[in-house]
Amino acid sequence: METLLYTMFLGTPMWLWLTFIGIVLALLVFDLGVLNREDHEIGVRESLKLSALYISLGVAFGGFVWFQFGANSAAEYMTAFVVEKTLALDNVFVIALIFSFFAIPRAYQHRVLFWGILGVIVLRGIMIGVGATLVAQYGWVLYLFAAFLIFTGIKMLVTDEKETDLSENPVLKFLRKHFRVTDKLHGHAFFVREADPKTGKVVRWMTPLFLALVLIEIADLVFAVDSVPAVFAITTDPYIVYTSNIFAILGLRALYFALAAVLHRFHYLKHALAILLVFIGSKIFVADLMGWEKFPASWSLAVTFGILGAGTIYSLWRSRREVAAG
Repeated sequence: METLLYTMFLGTPMWLWLTFIGIVLALLVFDLGVLNREDHEIGVRESLKLSALYISLGVAFGGFVWFQFGANSAAEYMTAFVVEKTLALDNVFVIALIFSFFAIPRAYQHRVLFWGILGVIVLRGIMIGVGATLVAQYGWVLYLFAAFLIFTGIKMLVTDEKETDLSENPVLKFLRKHFRVTDKLHGHAFFVREADPKTGKVVRWMTPLFLALVLIEIADLVFAVDSVPAVFAITTDPYIVYTSNIFAILGLRALYFALAAVLHRFHYLKHALAILLVFIGSKIFVADLMGWEKFPASWSLAVTFGILGAGTIYSLWRSRREVAAG
């Protein structure tokens, strides 16, 4: 048993992976089994309290990383944690749009987000595992990630945002064409058994709540295409990449109910996110030009906080001026 615990998996002892997974599972059980045993509308105060808990645990885990791997790894973890949480803000916009499109009551939204987290844990694990394998075997892949981030950041700066029409979503069209889908919600159920109007037989139907869950999972997968390379550009340690990703997403989903009401105040934060992506992508090339083995983690953390802090202040200032101007 002791040999198994100290067996290396993706460069990290198995007991460290099991410790992290145990913490996450305990949090999910506590969330669903204690805090949200019954469907209820989560208010801003409850959302902020739950988010503060997750953020505190995420930061505390950074202390655990420091104790196990040292200050440099802890700085990389915190940078990745902050970057992932900030990049995931775009996901909040999309989640709000999906809930609005399907007219999902706030009392049922937590259920969708909770089960969505389970999908995120698995999908991010697969993507990060594949990414870590590629980086380990083909070092030049890291430069592709970096170039992709720079391109994405520049594109975000120069491209105007377009309205998303979910009724034209190809996945939604496919599900409605090939599966039985009810027109109305049936409480918090993802599936119901009802009579088929054509045959009269009682069969299983998907509900709009399940369609919302599927679209949220796909949205997270799309956003992961940006966020996972961004974290690999910060650190190539799969353990730090995965743990920072999951802690950031756990906290953001908890914060969703508070953020959804004030997202309009952070419209201009997207410009800061674009600049941040360019910076993260550029770090690898800068380190090579300077002859460094790696861009200093402490510098990376400081610059990340600086960009996001400036973007947040500017966004709040601009939105306040626009409201005052009428």
